[in-house]
Amino acid sequence: MGRQMRVLLVDDEVEFVKTLAKRLEMRELKPDTAYSGEEAIKYAEEQEPDVIVLDLRMPGMDGIEVLRQIRQAYPTTQVIILTAHGTEKDKEEAQKLGAYDFLRKPVDIETLVDKIKGAYQRKLELTMSAIAFAEEGEFDTARKIMENKDDK
Repeated sequence: MGRQMRVLLVDDEVEFVKTLAKRLEMRELKPDTAYSGEEAIKYAEEQEPDVIVLDLRMPGMDGIEVLRQIRQAYPTTQVIILTAHGTEKDKEEAQKLGAYDFLRKPVDIETLVDKIKGAYQRKLELTMSAIAFAEEGEFDTARKIMENKDDK
């Protein structure tokens, strides 16, 4: 692979995020961190992460609103919801908005690493498919792929 996968961890529990980041670093991932929804959006504007691991319940902008804005502005960025308090209704809403997965805390670190790698693979597949269609002059199809409208 050319560049390092860009992973962003978003949770208002600072110690949880720092610990999770260290555990991911031990598994060859180099995540960045944000401690609020607003911080996550600002980061995305500057860096456009490949995968975001996002908490639902945060003060200010909650995870569902972050997911909504990220999917609209960066449709190939994959979002994994990781929450201790999510309901079935939250899970349905997240899936409807295009979340890659919905996990509950505490999560097994190896499961999370596998989900992050799967989400990154999904982003690469979407991007490569869109490029192939664009090269063939199928711009509408490429646009639909980039907007993730082919799989929902």
